[in-house]
Amino acid sequence: MSLRIYNTLTRELENFSPLQPGHVRMYVCGMTVYDFCHIGHARSMIAFDVVQRWLRQSGMAVTYVRNITDIDDKIIRRAVENDESIHALTARMIDALHEDADALGVERPTHEPRATAHVPQMLSMIRTLESSGLAYRTPGGDVNYAVRKFAGYGKLSGKSLDELHAGERVAVLDGKDDPLDFVLWKSAKPSEPDEVKWSSEFGAGRPGWHIECSAMACEMLGETIDIHGGGADLQFPHHENEIAQSEGASGKPLARYWMHNGFINIDDEKMSKSLGNFFLIRDVLKNFDAETIRFFVVRAHYRSPLNYSDAHLNDARASLKRLYTALHLVRPVSIEVDWHSGHAARFKTAMDEDFSTPEAVAVLFDLAGEINRTRSAELAGLLRALGACLGILQSDPQGFLQAGTSLDDATIQALIAQRAAAKAAKNFTEADRIRTDLLAQGIVLKDSPTGTTWAAAQ
Repeated sequence: MSLRIYNTLTRELENFSPLQPGHVRMYVCGMTVYDFCHIGHARSMIAFDVVQRWLRQSGMAVTYVRNITDIDDKIIRRAVENDESIHALTARMIDALHEDADALGVERPTHEPRATAHVPQMLSMIRTLESSGLAYRTPGGDVNYAVRKFAGYGKLSGKSLDELHAGERVAVLDGKDDPLDFVLWKSAKPSEPDEVKWSSEFGAGRPGWHIECSAMACEMLGETIDIHGGGADLQFPHHENEIAQSEGASGKPLARYWMHNGFINIDDEKMSKSLGNFFLIRDVLKNFDAETIRFFVVRAHYRSPLNYSDAHLNDARASLKRLYTALHLVRPVSIEVDWHSGHAARFKTAMDEDFSTPEAVAVLFDLAGEINRTRSAELAGLLRALGACLGILQSDPQGFLQAGTSLDDATIQALIAQRAAAKAAKNFTEADRIRTDLLAQGIVLKDSPTGTTWAAAQ
């Protein structure tokens, strides 16, 4: 296939070729379910949803795994704060995760493993690492990974061990041989609830965060997978530690292609719960429809930073209305997409170049402009078909255009007068813009010898 992917590991665009011809195995790090998902999570979910959609559109079978971390320090703390069980909290948050993802048109992954269901696999991997000298037990009962004994550590982040060590301010504590070492198995604390304690030859305890993904990826997809993805914040230390664990245990590459989506920023600062500058998906959905949020995400390249604001969402809504206006003008007909010519070929070229959705969206606007000129039902069908690859433009055009319209008669009449003045001045571009903008808000203008009237779109 002609697809090229930017590989974070090599820092280059590479031709994509799955290990098994025709079958892509993809693992994406999912959410830690102690709270509701925010817009930053939405970006990762939507970005990799577009990736798997395009792989399937390109004729690939895709086994897509996105895990759920349902045991973690944050989860334990939140459950204690709420005076509820770990299971009750995580079950509630998993339901909320699915509600948010479904609302955004994110297709369910093939498998959605939960960490608590794979503790035996984690213990098996820890056992292997200990036997190979890459893990050691501490006097306090933890099991740590010996980072300096893994020769490839730092290859994903591009940092040397000496650089990492120079930036490490934490003293050697809790029996660590080196400040960079990380925990594989946490010994149980007397104050922790029994539901977060598992028996093992290392003593009662629970897995560290990093070992969870290594074990689940191997269990679900094998020792070497095609694509491993996640947010840019996971590149170090989480994904770096995954590589150390998985490759230290198997002796094989964990993933052939590493993909990382960019941050959503607030005032150019990363959105995160730890910084307190986050917006929950379900709260944003109270003011903006789900497709607008999705379009806001997909019209930017998945690797680029994306600044969030109501103004940017309003702009996304207005732009999306332009596309739906074209679909409202003529009823689309179902077509067989010819990916070798015209708009479809340009769309494919964009998506095959590291899933370049900005260029793909530009093709959609060019196509919409041609539909406005030609009233072609076939082109409208193509617009809808290409939009489906991004998970957009599948709603009823009239319903989308009329939703949220708040223009009163006086405002519409003022716009009609502005349009008449533009026509009198032979500024037909401005006159057409006003008509199109009104149509995007569900208002149809009707010209006659006696003047212009309006009606709600039917």
